[in-house]
Amino acid sequence: MGKLHDATPWTKKSTGGSDDEPIFSFSFVKNEAIQFMKKAISILLLSLIATSCYKISVNQAEKIVSYPNLITHVNPFIGTKNMGHTFPGATAPFGMVQLSTETNQQPMFVDGKYNRDTYKYCSGYQYSDSTIFGFSHTHFSGTGHSDLGDFLIMPTTGVLQLEPGTAGELQSGYHSSFSHDTEYAEPGYYKVELDDYNIDVQLTASTRVGFHQYTFSKTDSAHIILDLISNIYNYDDKNVWTFVRVENDTLVTGYRQTNGWARTKKVFFAMAFSMPIVVYGHKKYDDVSYNGFYRKFDEEHNFPEMAGHDIRAYFDFKMKEGEKLKIKFALSSVSTAGAILNMKTEIPHWDFEKTKDETQQQWNKELSKIIVETQTPEQKETFYTALYHTMLSPIIYEDVDGQFRGLDQNIHHSDGFTNYTIFSLWDTYRALHPLFNIIQSQRNNDMIKSMLAHHDQSVHKMLPVWSHYANENWCMVGYHSVSVIADAVAKNTTDINLKRALEACNNTATLPYYDGIGEYIKLGYVPEDKSSSSVSKTLEYAYDDWCIAQIAKKVGNSDSYDNYMKRSQYFNNVYDPEIGYMRPRLSNGDWRVEFDPIDTHGQGFIEGNAWNYGLYVPHQIDSMISMMGGKDEFSDHLDKIFTTEIDEEHIAQNEDITRDGIIGNYVHGNEPGHHIPYLYNWTNTPWKTQERVRMIMETMYGNTEDGLCGNDDAGQMSAWYVFSALGFYPVTPGSDNYAIGSPLVVKAILQLDNDRVLNISTINQGKKNVYLEKVLLNNKLLNSKILKHSDIAKGGNIVFYLSDKPAN
Repeated sequence: MGKLHDATPWTKKSTGGSDDEPIFSFSFVKNEAIQFMKKAISILLLSLIATSCYKISVNQAEKIVSYPNLITHVNPFIGTKNMGHTFPGATAPFGMVQLSTETNQQPMFVDGKYNRDTYKYCSGYQYSDSTIFGFSHTHFSGTGHSDLGDFLIMPTTGVLQLEPGTAGELQSGYHSSFSHDTEYAEPGYYKVELDDYNIDVQLTASTRVGFHQYTFSKTDSAHIILDLISNIYNYDDKNVWTFVRVENDTLVTGYRQTNGWARTKKVFFAMAFSMPIVVYGHKKYDDVSYNGFYRKFDEEHNFPEMAGHDIRAYFDFKMKEGEKLKIKFALSSVSTAGAILNMKTEIPHWDFEKTKDETQQQWNKELSKIIVETQTPEQKETFYTALYHTMLSPIIYEDVDGQFRGLDQNIHHSDGFTNYTIFSLWDTYRALHPLFNIIQSQRNNDMIKSMLAHHDQSVHKMLPVWSHYANENWCMVGYHSVSVIADAVAKNTTDINLKRALEACNNTATLPYYDGIGEYIKLGYVPEDKSSSSVSKTLEYAYDDWCIAQIAKKVGNSDSYDNYMKRSQYFNNVYDPEIGYMRPRLSNGDWRVEFDPIDTHGQGFIEGNAWNYGLYVPHQIDSMISMMGGKDEFSDHLDKIFTTEIDEEHIAQNEDITRDGIIGNYVHGNEPGHHIPYLYNWTNTPWKTQERVRMIMETMYGNTEDGLCGNDDAGQMSAWYVFSALGFYPVTPGSDNYAIGSPLVVKAILQLDNDRVLNISTINQGKKNVYLEKVLLNNKLLNSKILKHSDIAKGGNIVFYLSDKPAN
């Protein structure tokens, strides 16, 4: 077999340097490199404010920017215990490769029944475990359902074992025990010791390439297992097909197609080793009824083609004492050629520390968009980990040349934007995308263009609902792409064609066979006997329709504006004034008789009840309050939500609602109520918003492994914290408004994408000083509980004056 590389792999001619100079890649693709350089001037301004944070030096014609070392304040283990569903592995900001540890392999079904333990492993990792089954390259962060876990690699020594085995049973398979004493993680880097094999594991990653470094003891039997069966959410027949080629003694390519939450997911890979393979092979676990004339070969040993539904491959090496085996593992949605191109472009060398340093510099760049001073080191760690978690998804989903697999399963080329995927929109439209409109507006603009591309490729002509990896999985309710678009339009952070966007929104909101929309249009509400979770759907659709109306207004389409404003009032049709709650109706117009407003199951709501989800009218808050009895009665109802304990029987059937995230009847561990603490601002007791949000930040978040009270849900939980710690929150995405809360930070400096700076400071900050005396915006008194995005975008200064007593 020929070798893929020598000491300086993948070289190019370059001016002013050696002919075989390695290709330089900072993992910035397309417009990212330009934006990186544009920040230099604005960083100088920040350096005057945050002393000793920034340094700019000039080497010939090239600027090198050094950002503050904020990764030291990030703890990737936050949320890895219980139901946070985060992972501690290595990834770049918004990276396609999210290389992390699998600590168990739970089947999704046991004896034909759903295995509830599966839910613990949405991210593949649980901090309470003491075994490692390997390191796979794709993950969700914080979701309440799962998929991915592609291409698991496990280094072993000794007798080859291809079965993963059972956790807790020594030597039952290739898994290994480990200790948290030898485990360490920071943004872009993860390390651990595999105790059963005495192997030191180090992982880092660029945007599209995972970089493994394994240090062995002396052995003639070092194995690298490539488990192509392993998935997150494992069940029979999830694999559709797997194909592997051993191209030469250091390069392996292939792909895998799976059928899961993403119905048709195909991922290609290229795997390069830093030393030649000695022997290799694989085992096929298929029930093969016909194998054609491949029966001529001994396919399991040193045969360079592997194909089947379920395959585990191995690659053997001879290792000296302390010798390092390095692996670069590149992904592509397009082809193995695309994966190789990604590898050549992003990591053209074998310098592990160089890749680690470059990726961590990217993280410091992104984290430095908000510089905070906090009351305690623990608060700073909680804040920066939350900010870190907001940048794990959506992910870049295209090769370095701009090619990507579309929803139609054809190959497309991004033209004028970077394509993204993983849109958990029922969660993230609330705070994550609004946060992006402040500190990641250019990325958010690309995300919106990715959504519009999804619409164009959709046979339904639908914008994304919950989409990932060139698939729509249809999870949850609403059509919240329209909210993300409307929010960017309202905040002037997008350059999309608004007529095209309005057409896509209209197509989405009028698809009659999607989730009760036909009945919603006909009746003015979703009937429970035709479509379950009908109240949640009606409320979410009404809000989304208001968002479409705002886009139509911007376009100047009065007919669309009037139509969608009328539809935005349909929340009235599911409110029963006799009992004072939103409740499900039937298609004949009657109220459903069997109704318990505090129950979370089968009552017309999804992951909520009439007490909390029934308050979801963010676009007509004053009308909702008036409808429900006025400001004082509404404030009393909010109080009852926080003080009335919910019985276990009312949440027993909901995986996503656990005691960790509940305060009374307020469920912070889930998204539908995230705006509720801020609703006091529309009553006569706005000081209760200040009290509640500070209490939630201090009790529902922390800097330990169980520091998230529920699924982070692709960054939404963390985005709530970031906003609230800064002192305001987007109750109504699609508007220019933020509701004022009670900031937890002492000071904050926001580096805006328009190169302006927003300074936030607090006077009399302290644990008991949670109430606002006054707020100054650029030295002018803010006379309402609303802060405008248009004011934030100008930069300047916001000063919160705090007290230990509520203001009159």
